[in-house]
Amino acid sequence: MIVAQPRGTLLRRMTSWAVVCVAVVLNLASLAQAEDPWIVFEGGPGPGQGKHIVLISGDDEYRSEEAMPQLGKILSTHHGFKCTVLFPIDPADGMIKPDYQENIPGLEALKTADLAIFFLRFRNLPDDQMKLIVDYVESGKPMMGLRTATHSFNLSKSKTFQKYTWTAKDEGWDGGFGRQVLGETWISHHGNHGSQSCRGIIAPGQTDNPILRGIKDGDIWGPTDVYGVRLPLPGDSKPLVLGQVLVGMKSDDKPLEGSKNDPMMPIAWTKTYKGSSGKTSRVFTTTMGASLDLLSEGVRRMLVNATYWSLEMEDKIPEKSKVDIVGKFEPTMFKFGGYTKGKKPADYASKE
Repeated sequence: MIVAQPRGTLLRRMTSWAVVCVAVVLNLASLAQAEDPWIVFEGGPGPGQGKHIVLISGDDEYRSEEAMPQLGKILSTHHGFKCTVLFPIDPADGMIKPDYQENIPGLEALKTADLAIFFLRFRNLPDDQMKLIVDYVESGKPMMGLRTATHSFNLSKSKTFQKYTWTAKDEGWDGGFGRQVLGETWISHHGNHGSQSCRGIIAPGQTDNPILRGIKDGDIWGPTDVYGVRLPLPGDSKPLVLGQVLVGMKSDDKPLEGSKNDPMMPIAWTKTYKGSSGKTSRVFTTTMGASLDLLSEGVRRMLVNATYWSLEMEDKIPEKSKVDIVGKFEPTMFKFGGYTKGKKPADYASKE
């Protein structure tokens, strides 16, 4: 016999079951992401809604595995961009291993990316992973390169993509991906590494550049030293910020006297790259971007503004873009082998 239930009781039970079902789905989604060797920050409200940014970490010294998740959190939380963050993963245990050069899972995300942000160093990726990167680079979509991205690849195993190597000498590809796509390859430490920090000085004529909106001389600072580049930078590269070498490791230290600051090296510039698709990419490169550099509000603002510019959204850059740190962020001092052991991507996913 079927007993009719009061309508209110039935609705309450249906509502309870609906809540349980939603909770199960959310838990399953959380578990799925926890097992993925990458993290995804869905975009909140903001001008970036509907745009997908892929941030690719993989350097052995400057803690890109810390910097890229924080940048992704800022871009998703404050500006609405969906951000996928990829990591160098040791296939033996699924842990983040910055000095494991041969594996960055999840590069398929580049197929739906509107912008790729590279923070790599000397990666020796297999051809199937390199092809996903090369397909993106040649597509005409925009790119950003941070710090060691100038020497992203050291492809000792690949003949197919050898010209992307940082020491490449192929015709038209001197300096590989770094010089040809981003504007420079690895040249030198211009300031003394670990003892002379960098203060950003706006390049002549760039005060009104939208990437520098809300930024003045000295707002950009980082304990990482200035990198040397060859002057002038190639092609249509346009220096935006110059790196003033300081005598010490504090933001208010005095400039170093002598030839190191005469001339000052560019530490941020824009350029274009025309891929095999025939389309032209907007490119922004900075030799700053280590996780410790992100403690500088000026560095964070430059990166956020550059994201908008790269996506041809410079009209959306406010007078002072919101760049507050999201969640707990305690970056590690840069050094080889200095990464925090035993971390999986999900360990960098929290916004609390």
